[in-house]
Amino acid sequence: MINENSTKEIVLEAVKHNGYALKYASEELQNDREFVLEAVREAGYALKYASEELQNDREVVLEAVREAGYALKYASEELQNDREVVLEAVREAGDALKYASEELQNDREVFLEAVKHNGYALKYASEELQNDREFVLEAVREAGYALKYASEELQNDREVVLEAVREAGYALKYASEELQNDREVVLEAVREAGDALKYASEELQNDREVFLEAVKHNGYALKYASEELQNDREVVLEAVKHNGYALGYASKKLQNDREVVLEAVKHNGYALSYASKKLQNDREVVLKALKDTRYAFEYASDSIQYEIAQAWIKSMEQNK
Repeated sequence: MINENSTKEIVLEAVKHNGYALKYASEELQNDREFVLEAVREAGYALKYASEELQNDREVVLEAVREAGYALKYASEELQNDREVVLEAVREAGDALKYASEELQNDREVFLEAVKHNGYALKYASEELQNDREFVLEAVREAGYALKYASEELQNDREVVLEAVREAGYALKYASEELQNDREVVLEAVREAGDALKYASEELQNDREVFLEAVKHNGYALKYASEELQNDREVVLEAVKHNGYALGYASKKLQNDREVVLEAVKHNGYALSYASKKLQNDREVVLKALKDTRYAFEYASDSIQYEIAQAWIKSMEQNK
C-alpha cells in the first residue's frame, strides 16, 4: 500500500518533469509551496493550478513568469500590479503586458521593456503611449504590424512608417493615405513583401519601378497592377519568374506569349491552365509544365493529351 509520503514523492517527481501534473494533484499539494515552486519552474503556466494563496506568493509568481510570461494571467491582482513581477513577465513575453494592472500598462519603463520583446504589446498601451514616438518606434522595429495600434498622428509619421514597413511590408496597410502614396515608403514595403502593393495608392500601384520591385519579391503582386502593366512584357516575365501562377493576371496577349508561358510553367506547372489554347497545344510548353507537376496534364489540349498518353502506353509496353 502506498503511504502519504510515497504519494508526495511520486507527485513531486512528476511535476519536476511536467509542471502541468500539478493539475492532477490534490488541493493539499496545490497549496504546498515546495510542490508548486517545482511545478512553475518547469512550466510557468502551472500557476493556473496553484491555490489562490500561492498565486499571491511573490516568489512563486516570479518563478512562474520567468519561465512563461503569460503566467501573469494567473497571478493575483496584487501581483499583477507588482512592478518587478510584471517586468519579469514582459521580458519573457512582451504582450504578457495585457495581464498587468492598468497602472503598469501605462508605466513607461515597463512598457518599453514589453515592446522590446514584442511590439504587439503596443495594443495594450494607453492612448498617451500609443502616441509616444519613442515607444512606437521601438514597437514597430520589433513588429511592424504594431503600427496598427499607433495613434493616427504616428501612422502619418514618415520615419515611424518606414521602420514599420521595413520590418513587415504589410504594415503599409496601417499607414496614412498620404504615406501610402509616398514612393519611398511603398518601395520599402514591397521590397519586404511584394503584395503589400495592394495597400499602396492607385497612383503607385501603376508606377512601373515600384511595380517591378514588387513582382521581384512576389509575382502575385501582378494581381494589383493596371491593365497597362499586366500587358507589359518585362513586368509579366519578372512576375512569372517568381510565381508561375501570376500568369493568371497577365493580359490575354501575354498568356499567348510563348516565352512568358514557358517561364511560368517552368516555375509552376499549373500555370498551364492560364495559357492560351494555342500554347496548351504546344508540345514543348506542355512537357515543361509536366516536368514541374504531372497534374498539369489536365490543362493540355485534347490532341496533346492523346499524344502523351499514347507515348506512355508505348513506353509501358516496351518495359513489360
